[in-house]
Amino acid sequence: MGLSNYKTSNPAFNDYFWGRSRSSGRTMSVGGIFVKSMICIAGIALIVAYIWKLHSGGMNVRWFTLGGMLAAIVISIVISIRTHWAPFLVPLYTIAKGCFLGGLSAYIKARFPNLPFQAIGVTIITFFTVLILYQTRIIVVTKKLRSVIITSAASIFLVYIVSWILGFFGIRSFIWGTSWVAIVFTLIAAIVASFTLLLDFDYIERKKDKAPKSKEWLATWGLLVSLVWLYTEILRLMNKLAIRF
Repeated sequence: MGLSNYKTSNPAFNDYFWGRSRSSGRTMSVGGIFVKSMICIAGIALIVAYIWKLHSGGMNVRWFTLGGMLAAIVISIVISIRTHWAPFLVPLYTIAKGCFLGGLSAYIKARFPNLPFQAIGVTIITFFTVLILYQTRIIVVTKKLRSVIITSAASIFLVYIVSWILGFFGIRSFIWGTSWVAIVFTLIAAIVASFTLLLDFDYIERKKDKAPKSKEWLATWGLLVSLVWLYTEILRLMNKLAIRF
């Protein structure tokens, strides 16, 4: 059964985003997605560097982390409802994620200066490794694999949400510690995050030259969701290992 017949509740992968539009004869291209993704990643990098500078100057950047996370969630929900707003909302999502990653990594960088850069390197290597595995068809995206990836990602996010809520009641979840259980959980989360890239690659390949040009922003959003999550989990994993050892 083709991907066009597969439905998922995850807005970053839903085929609803890829429907044809009557407003433009231009179609989505890999080149267009690449350019938009590079611009967004560059924007995130600049914001992160700026927040690092603020933190090194003694400023408390905690609110950048919290505000960026909440803003990214809200923007993602709006994108999933108003898909035609993506060209305007994805840049805002980029800013929000830049604030989140800047605040998160600033604290880690203060203790382990090289760790964020190492995490970036591992993220890049992972990205191209998954891309090669997909392009060479060593890993084939089947319906069963899609279901496993989506279910796993949803389960991990549910654990994060529950843990976050418990934090308001003074209950510290095991996932925030440096125990072996916490490390294994973060490792699994990083693996699942890398696998979500397979879904992005699969949709882009099947919808390129078919979906309208404006949908490139939605494809870019999907890639950013996966890449930011992957980098975050890799950074958290490396931080836990550095603290423990």
